[in-house]
Amino acid sequence: MSDTSTPRVALVTGTGKGVGRGIAAALGARGWTVYVTGRGEPGPGSPQAETARRVTEAGGEGVGLRCDHRDDAQIEALIARITADRGRLDLLVNNVWAAPDDMAGFEDPFWTRPVTDWEPLIGVGLRAHYVAAVHAARHMVERGSGLIVNISSFGARAPLHSVLYGISKAGLDKMAADMGHELASAGVSAVSLWPGLVRTDGLVEAGVEEVAGFKLADAESPEFVGAVIARLTDDPRLPERSGHTFVVAELAEEYEVTEPDGRRAASHRAAFGGGPLY
Repeated sequence: MSDTSTPRVALVTGTGKGVGRGIAAALGARGWTVYVTGRGEPGPGSPQAETARRVTEAGGEGVGLRCDHRDDAQIEALIARITADRGRLDLLVNNVWAAPDDMAGFEDPFWTRPVTDWEPLIGVGLRAHYVAAVHAARHMVERGSGLIVNISSFGARAPLHSVLYGISKAGLDKMAADMGHELASAGVSAVSLWPGLVRTDGLVEAGVEEVAGFKLADAESPEFVGAVIARLTDDPRLPERSGHTFVVAELAEEYEVTEPDGRRAASHRAAFGGGPLY
């Protein structure tokens, strides 16, 4: 991914707020052109327009587009437009996620929930990532370059939030592992990342001080996750890392990425059982 003759191009899905918005802004700060998506029209005041504005203000070029990631055809059309407009797609960050409309949190055990929870949590949280990866990989393989990043979670290893949440995240890790295997000879890489607790605007505005035993004051910023992804794209060891799952805080330590205040994020690996990752 060393061609710098034109700005590198990324697609970050699910960027209306939170982690996706921070990743997009961090890439913008490094001069990337970043396409961002939302379900509504990308007019003034829309979530993707706000994210695109932050990308541009950070130093890149942000482009907000509409895409309902429940619709395979819209995902295909999205990537076709990007590659037609720019002639390249260097990075896909699969981040989009959806919860059931009537779920305010994850307190209810699975047997008390409707089975239709499957559709958003797996249909968007897993299937949409696969569909985007398929269409991105077709272009990347043709160019012989590119990176696919799945935003996963420690919920792939230990109980966290809900059964379906864990299923989706474990699936993302296995997806990256097998995609990495099949992409090995094509010059394209795929990885899965586990952020720690992320200090999103939503959690801050809600006055949350602690999540799953972790203090929000010590959490990672969304931009921190994006800075690690940006460094990963330039890592000369990326081909041998393809197919693996990584803890964001541990990669940050290796890459010497810190929060804006100089703080180093702590890995949650031990708190979720320790041991190796995919």
